[in-house]
Amino acid sequence: MTNAYDEMYTANKSVRESYRSYAEWLQASPAEVIKRKREEADIAFHRVGITFAVYGEEAGKERLIPFDIIPRIIAAQEWQQMAAGLRQRVKALNAFLHDIYHGQEILKAGRIPAAKILGNSQYRHEMVGVDVPEQIYSHISGIDLVRAGQGEYYVLEDNLRTPSGVSYMLEDRKMMMRLFPDLFSRQAIAAVEHYPDLLLNNLRSVAPKSVLNPNVVVLTPGQFNSAYFEHAFLAQQMGIELVDGNDLFVRDETVYMRTTQGPLRVDVIYRRIDDDYLDPRAFRKDSMLGVPGLFSAYRAGNVTLANAVGTGIADDKAIYVHVPEMIRFYCGEEPILSNVPTWELSKPDDLKYVLEHLAELVVKEVHGSGGYGMLVGPTSSKAEVSAFRDKILATPENYIAQPTLSLSTCPTYVESGVAPRHIDLRPYVLSGKEISMVPGGLTRVALKEGSLVVNSSQGGGTKDTWVLEN
Repeated sequence: MTNAYDEMYTANKSVRESYRSYAEWLQASPAEVIKRKREEADIAFHRVGITFAVYGEEAGKERLIPFDIIPRIIAAQEWQQMAAGLRQRVKALNAFLHDIYHGQEILKAGRIPAAKILGNSQYRHEMVGVDVPEQIYSHISGIDLVRAGQGEYYVLEDNLRTPSGVSYMLEDRKMMMRLFPDLFSRQAIAAVEHYPDLLLNNLRSVAPKSVLNPNVVVLTPGQFNSAYFEHAFLAQQMGIELVDGNDLFVRDETVYMRTTQGPLRVDVIYRRIDDDYLDPRAFRKDSMLGVPGLFSAYRAGNVTLANAVGTGIADDKAIYVHVPEMIRFYCGEEPILSNVPTWELSKPDDLKYVLEHLAELVVKEVHGSGGYGMLVGPTSSKAEVSAFRDKILATPENYIAQPTLSLSTCPTYVESGVAPRHIDLRPYVLSGKEISMVPGGLTRVALKEGSLVVNSSQGGGTKDTWVLEN
């Protein structure tokens, strides 16, 4: 951890300006008070039921996502630069998605190999020629950022299908305001509580054009999904219905919700179900989660799906390497935020290099998510590295590799007291008639000492993220 950028302290151990007020408060707070507040937070989160189901563990087992009471603090100017980079990136990603399902200009120009797109399992041929409102495909984008080196930010990956975690961002803020109201009066911290209103307005802005007062619903695969808490939470916060596939039906290429007063038309569906399961007539015939006929209603322009069918191609890790080129092609600008240097194992030279340096690198499955299907070389045993080498050799095109970045650290309350732990950041970017976001996002923290894996599914926790207003 000695080489990691410390968010709170400079190399000579002086407190960074953004943390000064908080550091003074922390210094003056007795350890037993902090400990008691930590216990209060645990009890409150248990009471609210903020849990996360982890696949692969015993059936039905859920666990509390650990919450750290020491915030991550970002200076106002730093956030403004980051926000500009996020807007630029998401604008380019949406332009790319529209293009590959319409004119395919970027492929014709040879800027991205056509086979890499058209042969990708995430490319939905059914979406070719389908027009979507405002040409927006990723209405809610979760862009994962990490800080390394001398404090520069890098985009680690783009989450454009069904990015999760925003409920934890909101609950973390609520908890911090409840536990430490005095901290919020010491300095101006940008609000995040209005995210549900921003999201609902964004979803309404992309309703079919003929609809004056759009009816929006959240479509969940059900209570056994790992993020079900979030689905229910967001529906409740937006004041709209949470539905599953059985609550909806399609008649005359129009979607309706079953209610006690009879059928009610649905205009926008914030869906938390993967493409494959949305409509058994169009995709997986064995799906019990979706709505028969939904895709025909969508193609006819009678309902908006957020995010759009086919967005998965743009958050595939094999496509990630081309996002800087998308920004140049569609925006005519240089990227504000940099990608992490990446080796594509489908390229013989990259494959050779990675195999020779496997114990030093992070290798990821291009379709993987949640920290699964990856190798963190420096923290893996020789046997694990050897087993992963065999997987790579079997299907090299399924993997990318990146240097093991020493992610920045933030003081974190752990059993031994306050100690640095590695963190990342997931801001949520909303695209509709305009691009908007709340300042900050979800900071995830690797609670194990030395660990670089922050995912909730891998034992990571979360922190409140403060963006200072001045």
